[in-house]
Amino acid sequence: MAERWGLVTYVVGDTPKEYVGILSADNTVCALPELSEYNGLMPAIERWPEVSAVLRMLDPQHRDPVPGSQILSPLRYPRKILCAGANYWSHLSEMGTTVEPGVLDPYFFLLPATTVVGPDEPIEVPTDEHARVDWEGELAVVIGQYAKNVSVERAPGCVAGYTICNDVTARGLHRRASYADSPFEWDWLGSKGRDTFLPIGPSVTPFWLVDDPHDLRLRVWVNGALKQDARTSDLIVNVWQLVAAASSLVTLEPGDVITTGTPAGVGAPRGEYLRPGDVVTVEIESLGRLNNPVRAETESPVVLERVHAADVES
Repeated sequence: MAERWGLVTYVVGDTPKEYVGILSADNTVCALPELSEYNGLMPAIERWPEVSAVLRMLDPQHRDPVPGSQILSPLRYPRKILCAGANYWSHLSEMGTTVEPGVLDPYFFLLPATTVVGPDEPIEVPTDEHARVDWEGELAVVIGQYAKNVSVERAPGCVAGYTICNDVTARGLHRRASYADSPFEWDWLGSKGRDTFLPIGPSVTPFWLVDDPHDLRLRVWVNGALKQDARTSDLIVNVWQLVAAASSLVTLEPGDVITTGTPAGVGAPRGEYLRPGDVVTVEIESLGRLNNPVRAETESPVVLERVHAADVES
């Protein structure tokens, strides 16, 4: 396997300019002047065929480190985030669900881009103790070209690379207290679509550096205690099937993210949930580590302040 490295979005100091860099295996951010025209990784992914050709030619070693760099989420911000649900056999088992092999179709829900935060940024959890906020470490697929109705065989050609995510879930807010009919019983937006509930990063590893996305070890720690430890070989619907299925529903665009589901080891079966002061670490073999602290959600009246300022000016 080639030496591990990934593509990051970073800033230096207080300047608003975002840069594309290389994150080496020892977590050093190195300059990537070949992509200096792009304001962060997202615009570079939008021109992935050209960018990947450049990346394949470069030597990631012996590059200049960037002192004082701060890594952001590599993708700020995806147009679409499609999350696969109930997609590990071990997770179905721990949640008390039994499904026969070959009968489970891919299931997706959408998340807003405002859920995305980067490495070391806080996950903000509701102060309501009944929210029961849970961790879900996942492999995420980053799309590199427009795709509609692609076959499973052609799906690998649509992938730019892979990254790590944590599909945070407020399980206590998932089931609504009142609803008109059974289809409206479940609140996916309220439980999963909250700001900061999808840490992504630290980098996007180009697809050619990952020998097999279906044979990667995934682990999650909370405050240093190992909670999830599985391999992506336990996926029910594999990566190529997910990409093909998603493309049959919507047009996939460069920079779109498809999360692939979480394995066993979430907190719900044990009654363990995230609290302010916790630290969650998600590690995937060949992709690196994603660390995020947990803090209490703040209620900042940003919209009200902006409206008030506009009223004053008028």
